[in-house]
Amino acid sequence: VSGNEIRQFARALMDKMNISRMEDNGSAEDEKEKEKKNDYIVVFSRSTTRLILNEAELIMALAQEFQMRVVTVSLEEQSFSSIIQVISCASMLVSMHGAQLITSLFLPRGAAVVELFPFAVNPEHYTPYKTLASLPGMELSYMSWRNTKEENTITHPDRPWEQGGIAHLEKEEQKKILASKDVPRHLCCRNPEWLFRIYQDTLVDIPSILQVLRDGRKTKPNYKKSKPVSTVHPGRVRESQCQTSVQATNEARLTVSWQIPWNL
Repeated sequence: VSGNEIRQFARALMDKMNISRMEDNGSAEDEKEKEKKNDYIVVFSRSTTRLILNEAELIMALAQEFQMRVVTVSLEEQSFSSIIQVISCASMLVSMHGAQLITSLFLPRGAAVVELFPFAVNPEHYTPYKTLASLPGMELSYMSWRNTKEENTITHPDRPWEQGGIAHLEKEEQKKILASKDVPRHLCCRNPEWLFRIYQDTLVDIPSILQVLRDGRKTKPNYKKSKPVSTVHPGRVRESQCQTSVQATNEARLTVSWQIPWNL
């Protein structure tokens, strides 16, 4: 599936929720107005787990760096449709790693996704939102920031296991998890070390995240000048079959057949 199908899905869902967005109006006279309306950053705020401990400081730093308004959205305090309304016109979406980042599929073309990762969590191991942003036709830029300072994290070993608690584990296992500086690759999603680290609260280091954003801006493609991609990216072929047959002692035949992808 390409970004084109995902954007069609996003538009259909927004239509169902009676949400309009500036991108749907392509008239030239509205272009400047659209630019103004897109001129803000959204920060996803979490109120119970995986907190950004210095959220206010981060918001101020983003506003100063980009000279833009910064607004916060929260699944605990706002309706899903109102959050989508805000995100659909944003220039940038900033959030801790988590399922709420699936809302990035509603961002307008040319916007940026900034994913924050707690201490000991390697961004290269958890890439669903990077993959989404990178799909042909999505036209989003992606940046990740990782907390590398253990003193800037708060852990919660006494929470229930599904929220990262490790008190139920053997003492040796607890010591091993506490001493680890990098969660090893694992199967999703009940690994206790992964849960322990991903549910940490984080004090975001402002200089390092601003540097990530500056570096990202240098390499960001200019999507705003390009027209929306209309190319169809084929899905997987269906019912693929491979058959072999021996013709003679020194001759064999290989036959491959398939049905075309669903979207062709």
